[in-house]
Amino acid sequence: MTTTTNKPLSPETRLDRSDERVSHQDTLSGLLRAYITRIKTGDLGMIPVVLGLIIISIVFTVLNPIYLAPNNLVNMLFDCATVGFISLGIVCVLLLGEIDLSVGSMSGLASAIIGVLWVNQGWPIVGAIAVALAVGAAVGLLYAQLYSRLGMPSFVATLAGLLALLGMQLYILGPSGSINLPYVSPLVRFGQVLVMPGWLAHLFALLPGVLMLVLGLRTRTRRTQANLSCEPLGSLWARSIFMTAVFEFMVFYLNIGRGVPWVFGLFILVVVMLNYALKRTKWGRSMFAVGGNREAARRSGINVRRIYISAFMICSVLATTGGILAASRLASASQQAGTGDVNLNAIAAAVIGGTSLFGGRGSAYSALLGIIVIQCISNGLTLLNLPSSLRYMITGGVLAIAVIVDSMARRSRVSHGRA
Repeated sequence: MTTTTNKPLSPETRLDRSDERVSHQDTLSGLLRAYITRIKTGDLGMIPVVLGLIIISIVFTVLNPIYLAPNNLVNMLFDCATVGFISLGIVCVLLLGEIDLSVGSMSGLASAIIGVLWVNQGWPIVGAIAVALAVGAAVGLLYAQLYSRLGMPSFVATLAGLLALLGMQLYILGPSGSINLPYVSPLVRFGQVLVMPGWLAHLFALLPGVLMLVLGLRTRTRRTQANLSCEPLGSLWARSIFMTAVFEFMVFYLNIGRGVPWVFGLFILVVVMLNYALKRTKWGRSMFAVGGNREAARRSGINVRRIYISAFMICSVLATTGGILAASRLASASQQAGTGDVNLNAIAAAVIGGTSLFGGRGSAYSALLGIIVIQCISNGLTLLNLPSSLRYMITGGVLAIAVIVDSMARRSRVSHGRA
């Protein structure tokens, strides 16, 4: 009977076997299995939003074929940008597990400031916008101080702010209650009619796929040099080509109508910049750390108070920006600006897009996807001549479904140790 002894593996043999594991993980089937595993453990990503958009588009197109007409989609993009900026700010505070209920009133006050200073007082439009943004930053700083120094819950502080800012808006506008903005002004034209040249829109549509490919190749090279698993080259090329084809077709289809609005392009630019800041900077990583566990973040040396100040200030400034663009879209500043369903749509867009109400999870793209869902529903119901009551109920139902999905996904992540 022969016996065998377990000899230690040489470094060369260990390296060869490590290479075998890496090459095995690099296969497309291995990536697919890993992706399915992430879904099963509650990491759903953007899947619910994409499926929701597909279902919404099919339903409303069947009920009214005009729904997917190019000019109707262009109008939706004009409308998306105004509330989209407000929703971006909501994403920042939700990442910390907090809330700002006064964003609608802040946007209404911003439009009133623009109307009074620019139209009534004769200020330059740049100066009026600067004052509005400064007021928004000051309001956000006040909320952060009330929360971090006095311990006032953000829900209560911003609820009080909602009433105070609404009162300031009514006071500034005075008895007239409404100020019309010049239709021929650059601000109004920017919010209503200005679109990109076709060639420029196609050029911008190339950028996401090119950046995905360049960054993917760079990451793949670094991981290969470190002897780590990486995405197959064919998969990277396929994703880049698919994304480019989708965006180029969307631009082509929109150019059949009026074209891609400049205001929506500005919104996309701010989304990309904020997402980069959240994902690639120390400040962004600190945001996620504080939202995940505030005490652990404090013990690790993060200035928690500064993070809260930055989040609330960014939220109020973005709400101010949304109010300015809303005024340009409507060519007026009125007592109704920022009221109604503005708060609902801004918060709902962030949650529907995938930002967790429990803090620590989300991205700037949540606001983009969420506001598109909200606007698709609103536009479709408008085309069907349905009353506002049904629009509120349906939007509320979609929001409830999004929160349920978020809660179930979070429970699944906790059970699998991925929270």
